[in-house]
Amino acid sequence: MQNQNFKNHARFVPLFHMVTFSICLAILVLSCILFFREMSIESTLYLLIAIVLLLSFYFIRSFPLKAQDRAIRAEESLRYYIITGKLFNKNIRMSQIIALRFADDNELVSLAERALKENLNSKEIKMAIKNWRADNYRV
Repeated sequence: MQNQNFKNHARFVPLFHMVTFSICLAILVLSCILFFREMSIESTLYLLIAIVLLLSFYFIRSFPLKAQDRAIRAEESLRYYIITGKLFNKNIRMSQIIALRFADDNELVSLAERALKENLNSKEIKMAIKNWRADNYRV
């Protein structure tokens, strides 16, 4: 497996992100066309099914990510506490903590302080990391 870094850390699953989304979108478009051509019970049902498919596509991805974000926050809070003996500053954002998980223990504290001070977003934090700490378990 290739070493993880800023350029290759994002997960992209073509069958899910491209194929499944395209099929859901095509079903929505075709059901809209059918609905506006002939407003019937069947065309309404097809449109509702297409809407449910798209909503399911979104929530199937977002719910597990939200749960994983909570786990990351707990892990990184514990790591920060072990290193510093203090809790994260209450003003640090969730997106910043999630990005900081890639920082090596040696640069975590300084990068966390810099993220707060300069209001860095997650991309800026990831780009500032010198010693990348891989997270191969992110879904």
